[in-house]
Amino acid sequence: MVKVEFLGPINKDSLELEIDNLNLLSEVLKKDESLHEWLENSAVAINDILVQDKNHALKDGDKISLLPPVCGGWKLEELTVI
Repeated sequence: MVKVEFLGPINKDSLELEIDNLNLLSEVLKKDESLHEWLENSAVAINDILVQDKNHALKDGDKISLLPPVCGGWKLEELTVI
């Protein structure tokens, strides 16, 4: 299980999910209408390290953070993460 936290103004409670890569996380988060604007403008970190590969493997206990621009993030399409 991984923990997904939403930083800054995203204002959403953390999630715990059984997923094994960021591609699956993308699929889950795209279903949440309240996150649409943030998915286009946020960077992603795994265990506090920015990542760019949406196929990045996740391990049990990993912490995934969505970082909106006010927290140091930038557009995801530039990173091709989600």
